[in-house]
Amino acid sequence: MAIWYTADTHFGHENIIPFSGRPFRSASHMDSALIENMWKVVKPEDTLWIVGDFAFGPAAKDMNWLEMIFGQLPGAEKHLVVGNHDGELSQLLPWDSVSQLTEVEDNGKCNVLCHYPMITWSGARKGALQIFGHVHNNWFGSRNAVNAGVDVWDYMPVTLADIERRARKLPINKHWTDVEQRTAAE
Repeated sequence: MAIWYTADTHFGHENIIPFSGRPFRSASHMDSALIENMWKVVKPEDTLWIVGDFAFGPAAKDMNWLEMIFGQLPGAEKHLVVGNHDGELSQLLPWDSVSQLTEVEDNGKCNVLCHYPMITWSGARKGALQIFGHVHNNWFGSRNAVNAGVDVWDYMPVTLADIERRARKLPINKHWTDVEQRTAAE
């Protein structure tokens, strides 16, 4: 069983296409491509984490439409970390969990998922990564906090190994030492 991460799918959201420069003709084209990409990698026994902004726009106010999109997602477990565009109806879908922030054990590491990039989090000093979305293609992240959004991962979900590889190539957050100074008591 593998664990997959993605963010900012924005199913049904026409305006996200020009906003983020997505290469799709319409929201329905985008929705189909995102679901097809998920099925290319996420196996029926896998776990899928949506790190915020599952769906948005007029379609996201239609529970039947949301259930139809949700029903096409691959994986045995599906989890939502709530983003700023995840309304009440999206949160009411039959997710295995819905949270604002969570810690996920993956490959022996406990990492923190939050839709919004954070400056520090539980376990950060011990190498825990923060996996976020929200910023679309504006920022890949830093050495210890990585954007899992579809806009920076070729519209595909990714594994922790993918995230760790990218993290090693990213710069150290320039504010890291402002909030995580080592003390003599450590």
